[in-house]
Amino acid sequence: MSAIENARAPRRAFWGDARFFLGILLVVASVAGVWLVVAAARQTVPVYAAARTIVPGQVIAADDLRIVDVALGPLADTYLSPDDLGDAAVATRTIASGELVPTASVGGADSARTTSVVVRSTVDVPASVTAGTVVEVWSAPPLERGAYDEPRILVADATVVSVTRDDSMIGGGAAALELVIPRADVAATLAAMADEAALSVVPTGTGS
Repeated sequence: MSAIENARAPRRAFWGDARFFLGILLVVASVAGVWLVVAAARQTVPVYAAARTIVPGQVIAADDLRIVDVALGPLADTYLSPDDLGDAAVATRTIASGELVPTASVGGADSARTTSVVVRSTVDVPASVTAGTVVEVWSAPPLERGAYDEPRILVADATVVSVTRDDSMIGGGAAALELVIPRADVAATLAAMADEAALSVVPTGTGS
């Protein structure tokens, strides 16, 4: 090839080289982005899970919880961590055993709008009724000569804390239940118990 032909050979444009290096940069950035996503997914944070069923209004103690390491990503702040638990934390809803504890389900003692009472049910309580079960309390006011009026709902939304069954009683099926009820229903419930109304605890069919 002559010197004249060499002089006429086209030279690679600079923008062609720039595209090549830009492509390399894009590949490197893509690989780095994937690596960061995978690394973030593998990062875990310590949060609380319920060691047992926690009912509304219950003061949450350390032995009610256990620490688990979970990869939550941007959702980490929505769950209770060991740094968030105060001395007077109260559950505002039922937290099932094993469930991660949302920060929205815990409030201060002054936020509690419920209280606990012990009610004896005069009818059989199903075995499925356990801590955390949502129930209704029905009341049949007493009439003369041992008769009772028609039952009516006394508490429409109560949560079971514990159940003590007494199968040895004549007639069987009686049970004493500790219930969490709204404070607005406390007066009527205590009045019904004082009047010796027949109280019945019935599951609503909506579990914890």
